[in-house]
Amino acid sequence: MTPGARARELLHGARVAPSILSADFGRLREQVDEVLAAGARLIHVDVMDGHFVPPITVGPLIVAALADSVHDAGAMIEAHLMIERPERHVGEFVKAGADSITFHAEATPHIAYAANLIRESGAGVGLAINPATPVGALAEVAGAIDVALCMTVNPGWGGQAFIAHSLEKLPRVRAIVGDEVAVEVDGGIDAQTAPSCRAAGASLFVAGSAIFGADDPGEAYRAIARSIDAE
Repeated sequence: MTPGARARELLHGARVAPSILSADFGRLREQVDEVLAAGARLIHVDVMDGHFVPPITVGPLIVAALADSVHDAGAMIEAHLMIERPERHVGEFVKAGADSITFHAEATPHIAYAANLIRESGAGVGLAINPATPVGALAEVAGAIDVALCMTVNPGWGGQAFIAHSLEKLPRVRAIVGDEVAVEVDGGIDAQTAPSCRAAGASLFVAGSAIFGADDPGEAYRAIARSIDAE
């Protein structure tokens, strides 16, 4: 199955996406296997460059290290690029095994070009906006993306508290992108905040510390999935 086909199949419906940003990297594959066994079908990889956001995290090598086991489980990898000029790195992440690539509207002056480049690479296309970015940033490319990611914390660090006024923004995001585009939330998502986000229009729920910070990541995943009736 091609990356784009896998993404189109798995990005529909309500899904929880465990973010490896909060995983124990000494046991990364083991912990990813735990959430896959619990039912996760979307693994979220947060990529940070020390420029667009202060921290530096991971790159294509981590995607490549996880790709086979994720794909063998019938799941996909979403690479969330919190990096400047993401269009320069799309090819490396697709080659490493990313099925969908999400980049930030604030990180490049060439949003349409970056989206087209990802599409031409064969992967799914996601566009993210920060909490203070107007939803209009999504409007001109709404027909060219598969995922609209609405950050519900300021990007860069795991474990932040959910920004409550994001709930007012989500219906506007949904109105702009329509029913065929997945609306994703990322930041402060757990079994308490996820249901309100779903009611406001979200369908994909990135959770990092709420899952991998728990004693049992698989059960933590299941708790959030149950809270939103995830597939």
